[in-house]
Amino acid sequence: MQRRLASYTLILGAACLLAACGFQLRGTGSSGAALPDAWKNMHLVTGNPNSEFGQAVRNVFAANDIVWADRGDASYSLVLGPERFNQANLSLNKEARVSQYELTMQSTFSVRGPDGAEVMPDTVASVTRQMENDPRNAMGKSEEIRILKSEMRDDLAQQIIRRIGFFATSGP
Repeated sequence: MQRRLASYTLILGAACLLAACGFQLRGTGSSGAALPDAWKNMHLVTGNPNSEFGQAVRNVFAANDIVWADRGDASYSLVLGPERFNQANLSLNKEARVSQYELTMQSTFSVRGPDGAEVMPDTVASVTRQMENDPRNAMGKSEEIRILKSEMRDDLAQQIIRRIGFFATSGP
């Protein structure tokens, strides 16, 4: 009985310490970006609406209670540029082969009002990752790049909604 009480006390103490230091599980939802109600009805303007990046943006915004509407019904329009992906050599090994890559993904976005006037100017969002390279595993490398690209798209979409949320709550 005393052992169980001690373990419960230890668990409760650890939980209190984590809460006191500000630890919070990362997730999606309305805690990600607090947009005013006027900003919760948007229209997405993009060159390729069916792209993986466009889908990632739609999903992240929808998880944050944004309703996608037709242009005439929307309060604001998110003008989303295409994703740009770059892979650069970061370091070489002793055989002069690439041992690390730097992966960068970025996109430009802006927000327009219902009358088409620019509300938030063109802004560049960017995500960077490093990746170890194993020259003997070409198939694994391409799969790892594919997975990292998907994660980077989601992070880019999260960054865009956070920036819009900051602009919407601190703007005029």
